[in-house]
Amino acid sequence: MATVTVDQMREIERDAMAAGLSEGELMERAGIALGRAIGNQYPNVGTAVGYVGKGHNGGDALIALRVLEEEFGWKIGIRSVYPMDQLADLTRRQWESLGPNRSFGPDVETQGTGPLLLLDGLLGTGAKGGLQDPLKGLADEMAWLRNHHGAKVLAVDLPSGVDPDHGEIFPGAVTADRTFMIGAAKRGLLFSRAANAVGQLALVEVKALNGGGESQMELICPQSMDVGKNPRPFEFHKGLAGKVGIVAGSDSFTGAALLAALGAVRAGAGLTVLYVRSAIHDAVLSRLPLEAMVMRCDVPQQLLSEHLDAMVIGPGLGQMSHEFSDGLAALIENTQIPTVIDADGLNLVAQRGIKMSSRHVLTPHPGEFSRLAAEPSRMGREEGACQFVGQTDAVLLLKGARTIVARQGKALRVNSTGTPAMSNGGQGDLLSGVIGGLLAGGMVAYDAAAYGAWLCGHAAELAEDASGGIVSATRTADHIGRAMNHWRAGSNLR
Repeated sequence: MATVTVDQMREIERDAMAAGLSEGELMERAGIALGRAIGNQYPNVGTAVGYVGKGHNGGDALIALRVLEEEFGWKIGIRSVYPMDQLADLTRRQWESLGPNRSFGPDVETQGTGPLLLLDGLLGTGAKGGLQDPLKGLADEMAWLRNHHGAKVLAVDLPSGVDPDHGEIFPGAVTADRTFMIGAAKRGLLFSRAANAVGQLALVEVKALNGGGESQMELICPQSMDVGKNPRPFEFHKGLAGKVGIVAGSDSFTGAALLAALGAVRAGAGLTVLYVRSAIHDAVLSRLPLEAMVMRCDVPQQLLSEHLDAMVIGPGLGQMSHEFSDGLAALIENTQIPTVIDADGLNLVAQRGIKMSSRHVLTPHPGEFSRLAAEPSRMGREEGACQFVGQTDAVLLLKGARTIVARQGKALRVNSTGTPAMSNGGQGDLLSGVIGGLLAGGMVAYDAAAYGAWLCGHAAELAEDASGGIVSATRTADHIGRAMNHWRAGSNLR
């Protein structure tokens, strides 16, 4: 999904009205789509409160409240510091349509039972700078309810007080748990510097407001990518799904190798072969996913003669002998098949200055990236990624709260899924295996990296929903199949 600036979004709205839609009709469509997205995302019914400013953003929130009440059974209320006659005309009409006795006082937490959702409709994309009183007081109230009463703050199009073009978080800005971007992805909200205020990302499709055309930055989401959606032909077999070889593991990090193998299996690889050094073969064999195989591998360059469709190199390799390192470097440099380089494989690439090619997918976390790239700390993640791929033909997947996928000559892709609950060891190993499995099945590297990041992030979201707590990599793996189904259905909303 191509991202848009505020000016581009206004042009999209003008085009929609020139095509015959009134401003009120656009608001109605946006608000209805927003309400249904929220209702589907949060199936446990409780109380939803719209925090409403003067503008049309508040109108979208009010329509969403109506949908939540009528279609999903939520109790709803309105918090505002303005009398109704000071609101924009369309917003005032939406408030009036909800009927009397909808206003809540500051004691929001006592107004209902069940989950508490707070819809941030204080400011829209046209606002500039930080929040001022009296709106700042409402933002503070939302923060207090979030911190002390478990409320979820849902931003309508953007968190109030965040610049939608550049991602700057102004003083007093709303901190959202999830931002529902309406019609098109707002460019600034995808930057990593905005992540703490924006929270999780969701795209609310409104056909009349969909962004189009080319962009230097894209949101990774099922609404805009066709990969991974075509069903397999009925006459299909494991040979067509590809064979992936994984060079991973050491006596201290057998789990990394096993998680990579599990990821490849769950991503649909026809055959998954884990290649480990002889010293850990038996330890790995006893815990191997039943669908995978394990082979001894003390001379990595011998894999150049194996009939593989893709490789994953690096998870958990740990300390390596000089001979093994030489063989691994030769394997990385001379491979003729798509190859994911992760973890200790990346460290070897950085240490030896191994030249990367279009066959390679690099999956560093920020620390590994700092060893690969020249002085990345002097610039932001996005700028650093673009500079790096400008000097290589490889695909870069830079991990983080907003995982980035970059390739020379392509738009920078930013992932829309993931949760702080997956901030633990093993998630990256699983991801490398997932990407390897997708590559083995024939997906091109730029798409496999993006799709793999989305799958693992969304699978972790689903696991968090199921457990309500911290999500381990194995729990993420358990939900990859369901994440695939959501991708095929065209939505990351549950």
